[in-house]
Amino acid sequence: MDGGQSLTEANRTVEAANIREILQYLPHRYPFLMIDRVIEIDEDNFGIGIKNVSINEPQFQGHFPSEPVMPGVLLIEGMAQTAGVLCVVSQRLAAPSVVYFLTIDKAKFRKPVVPGDVVQYRMVKQRKRGNIWRFHGEAIVDGQTVAEADVSAMIVRD
Repeated sequence: MDGGQSLTEANRTVEAANIREILQYLPHRYPFLMIDRVIEIDEDNFGIGIKNVSINEPQFQGHFPSEPVMPGVLLIEGMAQTAGVLCVVSQRLAAPSVVYFLTIDKAKFRKPVVPGDVVQYRMVKQRKRGNIWRFHGEAIVDGQTVAEADVSAMIVRD
C-alpha cells in the first residue's frame, strides 16, 4: 500500500464500461443513448460518463440549425444515464427491468455545449435507500462545468 493511500482507497475497485456493456445495462438506444462510455466506476459511489457530441445527432436539426446547441435536458439525461450504469453495476445485475428517473433538482446550465465537445458526466452518490439512489452530477467540458443537477432514480426488477 502506498504511504499516501488509506486502507479504503487501497481496497477500492475502479471499473469502466464500454458501449457494449452500457447497452446491456441500460434500456436506452439511439437516438436517446446519451453516453458513449463510462471511464470510471467506483461501485455506486462515483463515476464518470463520456459523451462525444457530434453534429450528426438528430437534435441539432432543430436546436438550432444555424447555431447548434446541445439541449440542456439531454445533458441532464446523460447524467441520469451515467448514474443508472453505476446503480446497475453496484447491484451486480445482468440488466434491470427498467430504471426510472424520479427527480431533477437544482439544475443549472452555465455554458452551451456544441458539436465537437466531449462532455464528462461526473456523478457522486448522495444517498441510497432501498432501490432508490440520489446523485449530484456535473457536466464538464474542457475542465469547465457546463451544467449541474441533483437527480434520483429507481431500479425496478421483474
